[in-house]
Amino acid sequence: MEINKRTILWIVFSVSLVLLWNEWMVSNGKQSMFSATPPPVTAPAAKGPVSDLPNASAPAGAAALPGAIPAQAPAKSEVVTITTDVMKVDIDTVGGVIKHLELLKYKHARDNTRDQVLFDVTPTTTFVAQSGLLGNAPGVVLPNHTTVFTAKPGPRSIDGANQVQLVLEAEQGGVKLTKTYTFKRDDYLIDIRHDVTNVGPAPVTPSLYLQLEHDGNKPEGDSYFNKSYTGPTLYTPAEKYQKLQFEKIEKHGHEEHPTKADGGWVAISQHYFVSAFVPPQGKPREIFTKKVDTNLYAIGTVMPLGTLAPGATVTNDTKLYSGPQDENKLAKIAPGLELVKDYGKLTIIAQPIFWVMDHLHQIIGNWGWTIIAFTILIKLLFFPLSAAGYKSMARVKLVTPKMQAIRERYKNDPAKMNQATMELYKTEKINPLGGCLPMVVQMPVFIALYWVLQASAEMRGAPWVGWIHDLTAPDPYFILPVLYAISMFITTKLNPAPADPVQAKMMLFMPLAFSVMFVFFPSGLVLYWVVNNMLSIAQQWVITKKFQAAPKK
Repeated sequence: MEINKRTILWIVFSVSLVLLWNEWMVSNGKQSMFSATPPPVTAPAAKGPVSDLPNASAPAGAAALPGAIPAQAPAKSEVVTITTDVMKVDIDTVGGVIKHLELLKYKHARDNTRDQVLFDVTPTTTFVAQSGLLGNAPGVVLPNHTTVFTAKPGPRSIDGANQVQLVLEAEQGGVKLTKTYTFKRDDYLIDIRHDVTNVGPAPVTPSLYLQLEHDGNKPEGDSYFNKSYTGPTLYTPAEKYQKLQFEKIEKHGHEEHPTKADGGWVAISQHYFVSAFVPPQGKPREIFTKKVDTNLYAIGTVMPLGTLAPGATVTNDTKLYSGPQDENKLAKIAPGLELVKDYGKLTIIAQPIFWVMDHLHQIIGNWGWTIIAFTILIKLLFFPLSAAGYKSMARVKLVTPKMQAIRERYKNDPAKMNQATMELYKTEKINPLGGCLPMVVQMPVFIALYWVLQASAEMRGAPWVGWIHDLTAPDPYFILPVLYAISMFITTKLNPAPADPVQAKMMLFMPLAFSVMFVFFPSGLVLYWVVNNMLSIAQQWVITKKFQAAPKK
């Protein structure tokens, strides 16, 4: 049976798109299409002081979680707003809880009149950052995220300074806790210093906890064609990076992960952004996940502060990063923090792709033109392979009349038809699979580039020209998918026509089908493929003309 190269090309392309779709589903916590549903794993129950965390997220008057220290009576809340050049933050004096954090330089994905909000408390959503102390004496409650703090006077806006601070103080259970939040210019990293002083008559052994609470709702705008991951993530020196699921915490009350470490961080990751507590490295801590309340979950860490004699003070310097998943900046904050920028299973290809594109962007200054420049580089890299494939297709086009004659001569004998065709290929020095190689080799690059666009906050909201205002979003006017369909139609016409009329019609229909799929894909990815096709058309046209002009042997 004759091997049709174009059919193989389309099969490779179709399979690649299916694999791309499967990667998309897996990255968003869905079951892979190619694996059986794994048996549920029951994680060990959380141990140590985790069960002692106060249940402050429940409504006033609600019962505490089992084993939790009762929360304080409801107190009057004062919200202190700190404003820098990159963020606006609301901190509640009850607990010193960060309950609203707005990024002033990033717009909402679906409403550019609003800023991107990370931490927030609304009737339908909850995302807060909490910290406090746990004690080892039964019935003694130390300052925690339900305690009323006093805000020290001072500036609330960075204005012309390089930093602005908020100092909160509270005393409870014979211990004084001072929280100092330091916000710096052009920085998404918040320094949080906890000064713990024993003001009582007896020694105390407190522990500091840091906790991120988040609801289990799907991200706003999440759909079948536009899925994104939101959930707890963590890193430890031994177990490295782990991405967890709210669904498993709901099912088991917690997730399976390391519970003890001497370094690392805990975070809530979401599409393009991350909020991470980064405690001092090299110090022991416990890590926990838990269900706090209905549709409310937490990830956090607990660090022992040692025994404090009366009058003694201990200090803990923690960092809270809440901002874009900027790979270069995250790598400088803590080991492994850059891993929240999730490239999926093609990280080994996607990371070098972003590295090259990042350096190109430093020269070009526009991510759209960077994608075009990167496409040209890829085309040059694969030029010898592509040229060989197009030469093979050009030879096939020249011998098409001979192939038609073979089909007519052996139309009732498929075995002899295939044998004669293979002999013709050998005589004319044609590789039947030569035209497939360029597409096969480029598929991993194509899929990896999709993940680069999906993961790179650097490209979020980045315009190209005219109607393209965000290369990570679909083309709003479908111009690029249409250009893709046209370019694929031209490519089809330049290739040898299939002998089977049904197959020929299918080849003409395929560009339209794939252009419809590309309507839902990031415009930057479609731009890459359109430019790639245009370069391929030029290369194929030149090679075909060269062979047609060559003297007949």
